[in-house]
Amino acid sequence: MKTQSSTVTTKEHSPLVPKKYILTFILITTLFAMWGFANDITNPMVAAFQTVMELSAAKASLIQFAFYGGYATMAVPAALFIRRYSYKKGILLGLALYAIGAFMFIPAANMQKFSFFCISLYVLTFGLAFLETTANPFILSLGSKATSTRRLNLAQAFNPMGSLCGMAVASLIVLPNLLSDARNEAGEIVFGTLDEATKETIRLHDIAVIRDPYVAIGIVVLVMLVVIALAKMPNIRGAGDEEKHSGTLRRLFKNKEYREGVVTQVFYVAAQIMTWTFIIQYADNLGISKATAQNYNILAMLMFLCFRFAGTFLMRYIRPATLLSVFGICAACCTLGAIFIVGFAGLVCLVAVSAFMSIMFPSIYGIALEKVEYSDTSLGAAFLVMAIVGGALMPPLQGTIIDCGTIAGLPAVNVSFALPLICFIVITIYGFRSRRFE
Repeated sequence: MKTQSSTVTTKEHSPLVPKKYILTFILITTLFAMWGFANDITNPMVAAFQTVMELSAAKASLIQFAFYGGYATMAVPAALFIRRYSYKKGILLGLALYAIGAFMFIPAANMQKFSFFCISLYVLTFGLAFLETTANPFILSLGSKATSTRRLNLAQAFNPMGSLCGMAVASLIVLPNLLSDARNEAGEIVFGTLDEATKETIRLHDIAVIRDPYVAIGIVVLVMLVVIALAKMPNIRGAGDEEKHSGTLRRLFKNKEYREGVVTQVFYVAAQIMTWTFIIQYADNLGISKATAQNYNILAMLMFLCFRFAGTFLMRYIRPATLLSVFGICAACCTLGAIFIVGFAGLVCLVAVSAFMSIMFPSIYGIALEKVEYSDTSLGAAFLVMAIVGGALMPPLQGTIIDCGTIAGLPAVNVSFALPLICFIVITIYGFRSRRFE
């Protein structure tokens, strides 16, 4: 058995990314930013659709159900595609689906149907499922297994850069220009009090504002598709197509570290999406406008980004499982503050949660796959991407809690963060249990 010191020494002597893979690493890392943009321009759209379409919080959160449901639908087909063909072809197909979903916002806006927007996002995330199922194991394969989790954390550090761009577009372009968010002197939204003709005019304007960023990113995705199609990359595929899938599934199911990692990833993604989606509703309960509230989301993402780089550095000296458990405890404590502190201090606690979520996704991913055989990696990665379905299942439940108004003397929006708290407890337990696996 390797001691911790010998493991650290091995990691220090192994190059994080071998020179022959640097260009491939850079190109694949840009994909992390691209799906980060889609994730985090979509989160504030829940609040935007809630107002302009006059929906309940629970119904508006079906945006997240559609968005993350696409991951659950397409992750396994993506893995099977990669096993048959290659990582590069999987990426190209993913980019094509991403672009199609983005351009579907044009007819969706013309029809002004909430269901059509949900379908557009559902198709868009077919592409994101292909990208995530492909890019994560591709990054793990570009070098030594001893540095794989740290390498993935580095690549994932660029995901919040895309997220910040998405948040900035939402904060500076979309939310401030939504006429439906106009408020009276008491800070109350007046859209619901207007006559139907005025509402229709405002709705037409606001839906166009929501549509345009998705069309723009669709164009960027097409450009990226051409660049990657022309680039030379190692012809790596998810090995194992020569073997029956039942053998892979049997080995994955027997791998306790992997099996528990998939379950934990469900809870992590749920916590992340709930925290970033409903921070606007949390701030709105304090009388803060959507555009201003989105600035707190941007601050949360900046903390997430900084701590992701810091966490990647710390993994040179601290085992990923240990760091994961410590960050899980800190995230749980911040969430408790967001629940029980009513006022601006509670909002500060909610923002601080993002700092400790920073390393969770790639760390759980890397730990879960660490002892998975290479031939099983593509399907193993698929189920970890399918775990993103947690982002589809729990936000509607949190929205239902928020619609209650007040619970046990506390604002319901505060109480609703008990759901992320449960998730962080599960993550912390996995971190402690994974220390035994290392």
